[in-house]
Amino acid sequence: MVSRVKVKRRVPSPRDLAQLLRFRKIILSPKTRRLSRALTIYDLRKIAQRRTPKAPFDYTDGGADSESSLTRARAAYEKIEFQPKVLLNVKEIDISTQMLGKKMLMPFGIAPTGFTRMMQTEGEYAGACAAADAGIPFTLSTMGTRSIEDVARVAPTGRNWFQLYMWKDRDRSMALVDRAKAAGFDTLVLTVDVPVAGARLRDVRNGMTIPPSLTSRTILNAIPRPAWWFNFLTTDPLKFASLDSWNGTVAELLDSMFDPTVTYDDLKWIRQQWKGNLVVKGIQNVDDAVKSIESGADAIILSNHGGRQLDRAPVPLHLLPEVVKAVGNKAEVHVDTGIMHGADIVAAIASGAKFTWIGRAYLYGLMAGGKPGVDRTLEILSTQIVRTMKLLGARTISELNPDHVRFIARYSDK
Repeated sequence: MVSRVKVKRRVPSPRDLAQLLRFRKIILSPKTRRLSRALTIYDLRKIAQRRTPKAPFDYTDGGADSESSLTRARAAYEKIEFQPKVLLNVKEIDISTQMLGKKMLMPFGIAPTGFTRMMQTEGEYAGACAAADAGIPFTLSTMGTRSIEDVARVAPTGRNWFQLYMWKDRDRSMALVDRAKAAGFDTLVLTVDVPVAGARLRDVRNGMTIPPSLTSRTILNAIPRPAWWFNFLTTDPLKFASLDSWNGTVAELLDSMFDPTVTYDDLKWIRQQWKGNLVVKGIQNVDDAVKSIESGADAIILSNHGGRQLDRAPVPLHLLPEVVKAVGNKAEVHVDTGIMHGADIVAAIASGAKFTWIGRAYLYGLMAGGKPGVDRTLEILSTQIVRTMKLLGARTISELNPDHVRFIARYSDK
């Protein structure tokens, strides 16, 4: 027979109740309130989707064809198994790193993104200023919506990079390079994986044009998003880093401008023209990594363009160890595509990357709240990096190594 336990009851005192009644601090600013409640990049994505018309949101969010390149790149990070080390003093964590001769306060930067002011009116200004404040690099795209000089003006102390697509008009391409040099940009990023625009089907279905078109569909979609349209219509018209204006689809613009005949000879020629750091972005196999470095690259970025070009493209994270082994100390190896969490950045660094880059994660923050939204993106990622490193037993970025990670189910769900 089980005896019954008698619990003594009492009337709670006002002090007891006061300790339990802890109300959330009142935040008057709606923007600050919604950003403070975003705990992950995916939370920012949800906010961005609510606040941004479908066409520009899908331009950011989508990939090419079936979007398998993007899906697989993200899944690769989910299938990393960390190997933590314990009983180490991890009270103090340093997430700074040396990258191309300069100290960066965090091991990631903001990658080049096109048409950025369509996502949110602050556009490149928000990204460049947030990056400068955080001590990380910002890359202005050839297809950015602020000029080289404007970005240099708003972020004069930032580490500003310029990303170049080679045009059919070589003189105009190199005129941009000269402007970047004159504006104090210290690194040129040559993107090499866009001989033709990828089949971005979301854009086709949405009728995505530059600038956005006012159709019956877009007007209906805009009704619950008045702030976006108010900002778009009451600020200066879209202008590009590289051209005055355009009226057509994104794919038509890329195909009309970009040169599909670019070769390694052109890379060598650019190396002769540009005396700063030269980075080649869009490397997707070992041979091209080696050839790019032999042709003058100081660093390469393993990237499948965020899954926006070739469907079923190689997964950059999977390619990373093999490329690092082949390259050795000849140049730095960076990686992008699929990074949505600070743990993804830790996994990439541990797998051999010298540095990492974010694109969509930054744009989700931008769409969610302008510069404060970008600041929140960087805050979320840095917090996640620190926590992951403490749990792994790594106190500095240089301590991360392949012993901390294990690839599971690399090309299969089995």
